[in-house]
Amino acid sequence: MKTTDTPPAAPAERPAPAAKAPAPVVKEKSGEGQVLNVFSHGVLIIWAILVVMPLLWAVMASFKTDDSILSTPWKLPDKLHFENWSRAWSQAHMSDYFFNTVVVVGCSLVGTLLLGSMAAYVLARFDFPGNRFIYYLFIGGMSFPIILALVPLFFVMNNMALLNTRHGLIMVYIAYSLPFTVFFLTSFFRTLPTSVAEAAMLDGASHTRTFFQVMLPMARPGLISVGIFNFLGQWNQYMLPTVLNTDPNQRVLSQGLVELANSQGYKGDWSGLFAGLVMAMLPVLAAYIVFQRQVVAGLTAGAVK
Repeated sequence: MKTTDTPPAAPAERPAPAAKAPAPVVKEKSGEGQVLNVFSHGVLIIWAILVVMPLLWAVMASFKTDDSILSTPWKLPDKLHFENWSRAWSQAHMSDYFFNTVVVVGCSLVGTLLLGSMAAYVLARFDFPGNRFIYYLFIGGMSFPIILALVPLFFVMNNMALLNTRHGLIMVYIAYSLPFTVFFLTSFFRTLPTSVAEAAMLDGASHTRTFFQVMLPMARPGLISVGIFNFLGQWNQYMLPTVLNTDPNQRVLSQGLVELANSQGYKGDWSGLFAGLVMAMLPVLAAYIVFQRQVVAGLTAGAVK
């Protein structure tokens, strides 16, 4: 029986080696980019030194004696003289100025945020005849110099018996801060999702309840941001209280610091003057330190939709 030889099986083809992934290309920074980076950091460092150094020097001077401030202004105090602070707080009436400022700024800040947020919400969410006209009126209020309104504002406040009163100054502060507040919060409310408000309305919530319980908590970053800016402007306001608040017992902190600088300058009590100055700076610094993240979040949320 004849057998046929089967041909040998062909060798299995080896799989082609997988192509190697290209190595990531590392882009080296150009020399121009490095120079620009170093230059920008250097400018920021110089700017930080120019801003921080006067603050640190004022704090250091508030714990020194008058002789050491004049003789060795850049030397650290050999002893912390806390009596400078107590003297400025009691004898220079900084406690009264501080209390008046807290009352005026606190009430005006609450009123500004409440009225400004309600006006901004209506302008941002509802279409009605005159919407844009009212919005541009608020914008125009930002460009109006307050110095031009001082004389007629004085006579209006005098006719309404609001001169030299805390509530009169609170109303002026609210009117002064409303344009920027409405402008800022209007753009912020436009970035918030409308689906949440629509869901609340479908569940039977009224416009008032939707605003206070749904939209206002969502606008918290924007409220904190505009609140910080209004707090700084109202806390450091000097022109309005100088014209509308001439009663020595109703003076706010900015007026008190000017009075302290005039009186203590003649007496030579520079340590008490610096102590009062640091007292006025501490609330502003504390507000920035506590709410710095919320301020940045509010600015970015209101700028990017």
